[in-house]
Amino acid sequence: MKNKRKVRKEIVEVASSIFSRFGYKKTSMDDIAREFGMGKSSLYYYFESKEDIFEAVVVHEADVLKMSLMEVLSKTRDPREKLRHYILVRMNSFRKLSNYYNAIFSEDLSHFEFIEKIRERYDKEEVQTVEYILTEGARVNTFNIENTELAAIAICTAMKGLEIPLFWKNKSYAIESRLDDILDMLFYGIVKK
Repeated sequence: MKNKRKVRKEIVEVASSIFSRFGYKKTSMDDIAREFGMGKSSLYYYFESKEDIFEAVVVHEADVLKMSLMEVLSKTRDPREKLRHYILVRMNSFRKLSNYYNAIFSEDLSHFEFIEKIRERYDKEEVQTVEYILTEGARVNTFNIENTELAAIAICTAMKGLEIPLFWKNKSYAIESRLDDILDMLFYGIVKK
C-alpha cells in the first residue's frame, strides 16, 4: 500500500489538471475522485474538502514556481541577464501554473483565507527577490539605483501589469520581445541623453 504522503501528492497532480480545465467552482470532489480512480469517500481520507485539495494544489504550484525562479537566479552572474531571465521564467511559469495564477489574482477566490496569506507571502518574496537582484547589480556597478526597494516594487508592479494582456482570454503575445522592450526602458530610460 502506498503511503499517505505519496497518495496526497498524486491526488494533487490529478486535481491540478482538473482545476485548470474547469476552474474551482465547476470542479467537484466526484470529478477528482473519478479522475483519480477512487471513491469520493476514500478521497476524504486524504483531504477534508475540495478547498483543502485546492489549497494543496496552489501551494504545490507556488513551490514549483519558486524552484524555477531560484534556478534562474543561480544560472548567471550578470544582474541584467538575471533580471531578464527571472521575469521571463516568471511570466512563462504563470501560463503553466494556472491554478496558482488564478488563486493569486482572481477575485472570485479571494474569500479563501489561505489565498490571502499566499498572496501576501508571494508579493513579499517577489519584491525581496527583485530587490536582491537590483542590490547585487548596484554593488557591481551594473545598476545605478538609489532605492532598490522602491525600484523592486516598481518592477513587480510593471510585471503584474504585463500579466493582464498576456493571460487575458489566452491571447498569444510575443512575451520575449515585449519583455525586452520593457527592460530596455527600465535599463536605459526614455529620456534622451
